[in-house]
Amino acid sequence: MQTGHRGDRRDHAEREPCRELFAHDPRTFAPDRLLLYIHGVATELTWLGHSAFRLDTPGGKRVYVDPFLHGNPRCPETELEPERCDLIVLTHGHDDHVGDTVAIHQRLGCPVVAQVELRGWISTQGVQENHAHAVNKGGTLEVEGAKVTLTDANHSSSTYADGQFLYLGEPAGIVLELEDEFTIYFAGDTNVFGDMSLIARIYQPDLAVLPIGDHYTMGPREAAVAINLLGVARCIPCHYATFPILTGTPEALRELVTPGIEIVAPDPGETITL
Repeated sequence: MQTGHRGDRRDHAEREPCRELFAHDPRTFAPDRLLLYIHGVATELTWLGHSAFRLDTPGGKRVYVDPFLHGNPRCPETELEPERCDLIVLTHGHDDHVGDTVAIHQRLGCPVVAQVELRGWISTQGVQENHAHAVNKGGTLEVEGAKVTLTDANHSSSTYADGQFLYLGEPAGIVLELEDEFTIYFAGDTNVFGDMSLIARIYQPDLAVLPIGDHYTMGPREAAVAINLLGVARCIPCHYATFPILTGTPEALRELVTPGIEIVAPDPGETITL
């Protein structure tokens, strides 16, 4: 698999603030990649605060990852009600990640992919049951033009209901391979772990999205090691600055990474063109 940027370099002056993250030479594309480049759209990743992301793929699909919108103090008001959604992918069952999944699904009818127990539980909460969208770690599902693979993550996965915690299977990371083979690794909530090197070896992510807030996840010190294990040149941090207890910062991470590693920290609502 080739690594590096496969997006385009269109002028986005008329759109919401964004910055270009990658550059490429279209002459290196295989014919089918070049055709997609010409007729497709740019891949755009928008941070919605905390660990919520909106991804617009080169095939024109819109994917939400962990859409915690209402109740998320960092989510812009203009992003609270998605206008469209082709796919939701969840890392685990905590409320600050499942977020608005049920409401978005019920309003827009989009498929929801999650780990088996979590996917089963949300089917009791208003999401249409679909066993094909209930996957587990190491399994890959192709849906809406993207290949979705769940990886390991070290965390917990639960919700609080009727005065007790209900456990919802295991937490996971997500590898998303897009229509042009650009691959993003969303670590979900986790600490660093040695098998991130296997994620690098098997999936060769072009970009890593890592939590850095500390307390509930890894902080900058562990995230810097995770970047080295993953072998990525660029990282977008998340799961920080939402609440006072999340003290990790992109600035602290930049001081710890190997020279040449780019830490791209968009503002909430800002779009990064990949």
